[in-house]
Amino acid sequence: MKYLIVGLGNIGNEYELTRHNIGFLILDRLADINKVDFTTQRLADKTEIKYKGHQLHLVKPTTYMNLSGKAVAYWMQDLKIPKENVLIIVDDLALPFGSIRMKPKGGAAGHNGLKNIELILGGQEYARLRFGIGNNFSKGQQVDFVLSRFEKIEFEDLPSKMDKAVEAIHSFSTLGIEKTMSLFNN
Repeated sequence: MKYLIVGLGNIGNEYELTRHNIGFLILDRLADINKVDFTTQRLADKTEIKYKGHQLHLVKPTTYMNLSGKAVAYWMQDLKIPKENVLIIVDDLALPFGSIRMKPKGGAAGHNGLKNIELILGGQEYARLRFGIGNNFSKGQQVDFVLSRFEKIEFEDLPSKMDKAVEAIHSFSTLGIEKTMSLFNN
């Protein structure tokens, strides 16, 4: 069985290691664990891994966040992967740092990457793994916070938090979304 696992982020050195790029960082972690490298392909950096007999296509769109839907739609069509086998990894201000929530569908909650995916896919019926980046910012500073790098203490804690997200990705591809939600949404 094939799965499309899409980590959202922005390309370029100025965005590397920022909160908004947690989708890229989690897929980098998964690729490192499996000793595979990403190659630049159409609309994305892409690699694939096998996990318990399932093929996971890992995609980091190179379209910038606001046009992520273009890459998602292209790779779904190219690989012939149905919507129920797609998982989008995204940063979430509403969750405390490092906590994760898997959802089978839902609104964009102001996230421009998700808005574009909804627009291009024609709905909100796709799974997403939300990774909490916290909300430690002053009024009007949301954009600066999201595009800033993790604090030192967060950065030290990040690998173990990302490993939890990797476990959730594995669970999604083997046990399905409902079971994964019951295991990880605590």
